[in-house]
Amino acid sequence: MSIIFIAGQRWISNPEPDLGLGIILEAQNRRVVIAFPAAEEERTYAAAAAPLSRVLFQVGDEIDVPGQGPLVVTELQEHSGCIVYFAEDENGDIHPVPEQILSANIKLSNAKERLLAGQVEHHRRFELRAATLEQQNTCKAASTLGLLGPRVQLLPHQLYIAAEVASRAAPRVLLADEVGLGKTIEAGLIIHQLLLLERAKRVLILLPDSLVHQWLVEMLRRFNLKFS
Repeated sequence: MSIIFIAGQRWISNPEPDLGLGIILEAQNRRVVIAFPAAEEERTYAAAAAPLSRVLFQVGDEIDVPGQGPLVVTELQEHSGCIVYFAEDENGDIHPVPEQILSANIKLSNAKERLLAGQVEHHRRFELRAATLEQQNTCKAASTLGLLGPRVQLLPHQLYIAAEVASRAAPRVLLADEVGLGKTIEAGLIIHQLLLLERAKRVLILLPDSLVHQWLVEMLRRFNLKFS
C-alpha cells in the first residue's frame, strides 16, 4: 500500500510523538521533508519508509487553532490532498480551518487519538503485554499467592499451616509447634499473605522485649516487612 505525501499535510512522528504536529514541506524524489514547528525541528525521510502517521480529525473531535482556542469539528472536506475542517466555536459560529494552521503543539496521547491516527505498534508487543497480563492474573489467582515470595525454605508443614490459616474468613489460631519447627516463619507467612490479599492493612505484633529485635530482623530479611 503506497502512501502519498503532499505538501501542507499534517503528520506526526511515530518514534518521536513529543515533536508535536508536523507539516510536510516537500515530497519528491522519493523523499519527504517534514517540519515540526513546536520543537523547531526538521526531518528528512525516505518516502517509502517514513515513520509517520497521518493526522485526520473526525467530526466531534476538538482541534486547536492559535488565537482562536478550542474548536469542535462539524465537517471536513478534502482539497488537493489536504483537509479543510469546518469547526464550531463556543458561540456556535462555524470557521473554516485548513489543516495547515492547526496548532503544532497537538500531541496524540490517549489511545483513541493514537488509534485513529494509525499509530499502532507491532502485534508482537501486544502479544507480549497480553501474555504478561495473563501471567499476572494467573499468579494473583493462585492459591499460593503470598506464600512463595518470602526468602524461606519451603517446608510442607509450614506451608500447610499458613495456607490453612490464611484461607479462613477470620483467622484465629494458636501456633503451638515445638521449639525450632518455625512458628515465626509460619506467622510471617500468614501475615505476608493477608497483606498481599489486602485482607489486612496494618499489623501489630506483641512480643516480650527479648524477642523484639529478632522479629524485626526476621520480618525484614525473610518477608521484606518493615515493622517499626
